[in-house]
Formats: sequence, structure tokens, C-alpha cells
Amino acid sequence: MADSVFKKVEVVGTSTVSLSDAIQKAVAKVAETEAKPSWFEVVEQRGAVADGKVLQFQVTLRVGCKIE
Repeated sequence: MADSVFKKVEVVGTSTVSLSDAIQKAVAKVAETEAKPSWFEVVEQRGAVADGKVLQFQVTLRVGCKIE
């Protein structure tokens, strides 16, 4: 693997389906706005609850984007 430089972008993805879906949506959005996302790390997981039911999954990610 060649030496590379990356920029970290911190984002919060949300989903009414699952944490995994929230991650997928967040990474896809970063791919639309930043150059070449290469990896991510989960910083925080949480959710919204109402009337004893999970309404939304939320995940904070740091996404590494390769700088060309």
C-alpha cells in the first residue's frame, strides 16, 4: 500500500431501521460531498425513544477521506 494522507470528517447518521442503516446512509452522504471515503470509525451510538419504543437510531462516525 502506498503512503497516503487522509482528512477526517465527523458526521451523524440517522435511521428508523437500524444502526447499520444509519452507518450506510452517513457514509453514502460523505461519498457525495467528500473525495474518496476510505474508512470509518464509530464514535458514539444512541437513539431516540418515545412511549417506550425506539423511534430512531443515531450513530456518530469519523470518516477518513483520502486526499489526492
